[in-house]
Amino acid sequence: MSYQPRPIATGHVELPAELSPLTERLAENAHDLWAAQRLAQGWTYGPQRDDQAKHHPCLVPYADLPESEKEYDRLTALGTLKAILALGYRIVPPAS
Repeated sequence: MSYQPRPIATGHVELPAELSPLTERLAENAHDLWAAQRLAQGWTYGPQRDDQAKHHPCLVPYADLPESEKEYDRLTALGTLKAILALGYRIVPPAS
């Protein structure tokens, strides 16, 4: 197999500061989607990951995750937001 990943070029994209809350909310949502899928597959919380027993230490609310795990979800959210902007879309905050 000669898979060559070709992500959307986003090196030129700078996210406006006002998107910071959106980034964090999307990171939390990404975690919740992952957790919901794991729980649906029969996984439960465990202090250490155990694939055989389907235990995972990150099956906790986003706020309770270690900072390193939150950062993983933030990078996913940032990559998605940057890709949206790189493709020419605009992200407009809702009216206050």
